[in-house]
Amino acid sequence: MRKGHRPSGAPSGGRTRLWGRHAVTAALANPERTLRKLWGTHEAIAALGLAPSILAVQYAEAADLGRMVPHDAPHQGLVLEADPLPDKWLDELFERAVDPADRRPIIVLDQVTDPHNVGAVLRSAVAFDALGIVTQDRHSPPESGALARAASGALETMPWIRVVNLSRALDEMADAGYWRVGLTGHTDVLLQDAMQPGKLALVLGAEGEGMRHNTQAHCDVLAKLPISPRIESLNISNAAAVALYAATTRAAG
Repeated sequence: MRKGHRPSGAPSGGRTRLWGRHAVTAALANPERTLRKLWGTHEAIAALGLAPSILAVQYAEAADLGRMVPHDAPHQGLVLEADPLPDKWLDELFERAVDPADRRPIIVLDQVTDPHNVGAVLRSAVAFDALGIVTQDRHSPPESGALARAASGALETMPWIRVVNLSRALDEMADAGYWRVGLTGHTDVLLQDAMQPGKLALVLGAEGEGMRHNTQAHCDVLAKLPISPRIESLNISNAAAVALYAATTRAAG
């Protein structure tokens, strides 16, 4: 079995329904995405400038589209049905950074289950040119319209690896030369002092509970963000964005 394979019990075969201009246009442009059917208003579909016969298209009123998505979801006149993205593998992620000078960080999320948070992390990962994100399959949300909407198109471009065993995946990152920094508020070490100039993996836990003890044990160092004592913690997606900025601007070795 290749590293990072999704377990057989994970959702497969079911289609994903995406909505919103950014999520839909990014999916239409993704050659890895198998498209099934597009619904939309005349104005929204005309603005896409689709090539003829790219997929089945059905025109619909905005109110009809609203009944196809969760209540109050901002569909912006577009709803797309597509197959889930194909599984990706951890070793494929490493192959994207074979150049020793490649300093793009990996983001590892431990038990972050809110699709809006994972989508926002994907968006930040694209903004700061991360290598990819890694989650444990059983403790992360499935691909969904809400997640794709929060990702604002990043779901289609940022590699997302779901692994069976997160601790084993962290060991494989160490073997591949990654320095693993776990973010927690329970340490005196600041993030800027914990990072090294080479390959880097940033590990973040769920809000409230944080990283599991076993996940912490598979990090090389635990570090915290230098936030004001007037606030206890940051939202996970905000913390990821700050950490990615710090990784992007760290000194070269």
